[in-house]
Amino acid sequence: MTPSTPTSGTVLLDQVLRPSPPLSPRVLIRILAAVAFINLAFVAYFVVQGAWPIAPFMGLDVVLLGWAFRASTIAAKREEHIRLTPAELSVERRFPKKPLRAWQFNPYWVRVDMPEPAEHDSQLTLWSHGRFLRIAQFMAPEERARFAQHLKNALRQARETHT
Repeated sequence: MTPSTPTSGTVLLDQVLRPSPPLSPRVLIRILAAVAFINLAFVAYFVVQGAWPIAPFMGLDVVLLGWAFRASTIAAKREEHIRLTPAELSVERRFPKKPLRAWQFNPYWVRVDMPEPAEHDSQLTLWSHGRFLRIAQFMAPEERARFAQHLKNALRQARETHT
């Protein structure tokens, strides 16, 4: 067992990142019901005109929209937990119904890479020993850039504390 310094347990950054939530389930159901009603009206018109083969595709449209709403709601439940102490930077990634994934980095050797200016496809990447991990992919570019700067400042503080 190695002795720990008084500052080794100090938490310099403890941030849980979550995507913006989608609309509430009640609103999603109302939208889906409205689309289904409109599609039903179109189906009735096309069937009367003799174009009945359109009906399954209009039904498929509603089913696929419902599936997309469900996938969006599930994806919004993911999160990333970023925790920084002078001794370790840890990243935990949680997805619904999947096992927890975790990475640890030495704060002294990790590099934060975020292109400036932040654009839609800009990635926030942690580099260490030739390996990389992309984090905060679901955040808006401006939020990602602010978090990258916050993380860089916290890492600078961790390096100063650790030496």
